[in-house]
Amino acid sequence: MGRFFWIIVAVMALGLVGLIAMEDGGTLFGLDGDGLARTLYLGVLGAVVGVGLLGSGQRFGPMARTLAIWLVIIMALMVGYQYRYELQDVASRLTAGLVPGSPLSMVDDDGRAAVMVDRLSNGHFEVRAAINGTAVNTVVDTGATVTVLSAADAIRAGFDPDALSFTVPIMTANGPAEAARITIDEIRIGDISRTRLPALVAAEGQLDRTLLGMNFIGSLSGFEMRGERLILRD
Repeated sequence: MGRFFWIIVAVMALGLVGLIAMEDGGTLFGLDGDGLARTLYLGVLGAVVGVGLLGSGQRFGPMARTLAIWLVIIMALMVGYQYRYELQDVASRLTAGLVPGSPLSMVDDDGRAAVMVDRLSNGHFEVRAAINGTAVNTVVDTGATVTVLSAADAIRAGFDPDALSFTVPIMTANGPAEAARITIDEIRIGDISRTRLPALVAAEGQLDRTLLGMNFIGSLSGFEMRGERLILRD
């Protein structure tokens, strides 16, 4: 093993000398400077692994299995890094399929953030939003002028109903109701975010679901329906 180690060191040293000599350009064994540097790096890494395995005293069979396992791990890490964005997209699609209303973030052809939402079996487009950092299921309602929070969702988002004035008349699916004016610090859907958004809170028992209104939707560059999917564009 000692002789093998010193042979590797000598080869690496010759390669390093060749790399220094190629500082002003040229090739060595058909490799340019970058190619030779990468080859030297891989050679050193391979020599370290090889010397470590040979010095472990293991027989060839177990040693070969250990080396194969490490090669598989290294290849898996490399593949995961190279395809990290594609894997993130797959994970988002799985989440959107498993958790109803989960937004699928993407980038459109113009490089802008976009969010895709699937229509649910009840016929509505429902999307999971983060209101002041709290997850809230909302119904996309293009007929609502402003975003309206249910009393329960408002409490979860940090608003105190006892400190609000319910003097704004609104019309809900259940008929006339009263609401209070608030300002949402941040509302986020996927990668689309809006801050200081004016909104309303419906009085207790007058609205069972939070409505995502046109004051949020109208701030987008556009939205479109493609079959059973709604796409919001920042």
